[in-house]
Amino acid sequence: MSDPRQHVHELIDKLPPTQLSAVAALLEAMIHDDDDELSEEDRLAVAASREYFQKGGQGLSLEEVAASLGFTMDQVRGRKGG
Repeated sequence: MSDPRQHVHELIDKLPPTQLSAVAALLEAMIHDDDDELSEEDRLAVAASREYFQKGGQGLSLEEVAASLGFTMDQVRGRKGG
């Protein structure tokens, strides 16, 4: 199918009414513009982050973040004994 918008409409038309609210919430979250809720400091941090990744910067793995906060991956996963 060449028109993604038409394809999405066709898929939505096939959903039962009980699932439409979930799809609507997902779409709203995807298009919601949070810029109005950001401070100038937040906007600068987001811009710096985007620039970092555009230049090939690498993020942290979940394991690295967990370890930096003093958690084990078992604790993050909710397993006992971690």
